[in-house]
Amino acid sequence: MKKLRYLDYYILVPYLILIAIGVVMVYSASAYWIQNQYGQAETSVMIRQIAFAVAGFMIAAFFYYFKLDVFTHPRAQKIMWIATFGLLIYLTVLSHFRPSAAVNGATAWIQLGPIHIQPTELAKMTVILYLAHMFSSRQKTLVDPDFTFKRLSQPLLMVGFCILLVFFQPDTGGAAIILGITVVMLAASGIKVIYGVSWAGLLAVLLGAGYWVLSNVSFPKSWQQSYQVRRLLAAVHPFAMRKLEGNQVVNSLVAIAHGGFFGVGLGNSSQKLGYLPEPYTDFILAVISEELGMVGALVVVGLIFFLILRFYLIGVRAKHTYQALIAYGIATMMLIQTVFNVGAVLGLIPVTGVTLPFISYGGSSLLVLSAAMGIMLNISAQQQRAKAKKEA
Repeated sequence: MKKLRYLDYYILVPYLILIAIGVVMVYSASAYWIQNQYGQAETSVMIRQIAFAVAGFMIAAFFYYFKLDVFTHPRAQKIMWIATFGLLIYLTVLSHFRPSAAVNGATAWIQLGPIHIQPTELAKMTVILYLAHMFSSRQKTLVDPDFTFKRLSQPLLMVGFCILLVFFQPDTGGAAIILGITVVMLAASGIKVIYGVSWAGLLAVLLGAGYWVLSNVSFPKSWQQSYQVRRLLAAVHPFAMRKLEGNQVVNSLVAIAHGGFFGVGLGNSSQKLGYLPEPYTDFILAVISEELGMVGALVVVGLIFFLILRFYLIGVRAKHTYQALIAYGIATMMLIQTVFNVGAVLGLIPVTGVTLPFISYGGSSLLVLSAAMGIMLNISAQQQRAKAKKEA
């Protein structure tokens, strides 16, 4: 119980507020849809979200007291990778041999009765914990003037295989998030700055070239049969494709415009009444914008970015490379996920099905994020305890 005195309320309070907002908005966004589309009670989704929130809080408390060095043990890493690869391989096989199991072109969940497990969420945390140990234990190699990437072939091949499995589900958003986490953690591991600058420049060029191609090149009709290609085109020409994949983006923009600065009031969204498909998932921010206005949406996104910046700060302050890299990895995971979700809602980037952290409905995402909160509270408490001992 002594550890409670070092509890970081700059993490705990925003986390609890976001969880509470998520439960309220999931109910508001799901009540009409779940009742009319599936014939379920209007509170059914909210009740499940509350159950996920309670379970998530318990998981966060567990990892607050957990010894993080356990994740560096070879046996623990084997267990994490076996579980991650096993679930991802199962999904990849399922997506190719049972196309009927796909939802919106992807097979991202394993159904166990009433429970849906999303292995990609587990893969994100596995990669973060694995790379934090691999990079921190190879500091001398990384700062060596004669450093070559051959010395990191094992961890990079492991993560690369994981990314490929996620990509072939296909889950482009999840694969991009894990790739982004890997790049940031590698750049923060101690290697030469020139590598990080080169990667950033290359990424900017690729993104710019991709946007130009989508805006100016006419794809063959055979290519446009692909669900992924249509989603890419819908990001650039949403109104031209409003009867197809552009439908969500167009209705999202209508919801944002209708909400204005202060919204139409909680529960009064019109776009959630059958216009936005499953509005309580990855497009829940559009409902928030319509009901609570731009002000409400900015509060939600602001709280998420406050946590992200807090995590980066904890990483900067960390005395141990292992803890610093975990902090950078978790912060980057949340940052990319938020940017992808907000960008899709605003029609700036393709829709990837990435949820808004803590707010969108989903057990796997909420439980993994709660575990991440517990880990960050743990690292912050260790820093506060070390500081108190030093000042004593």
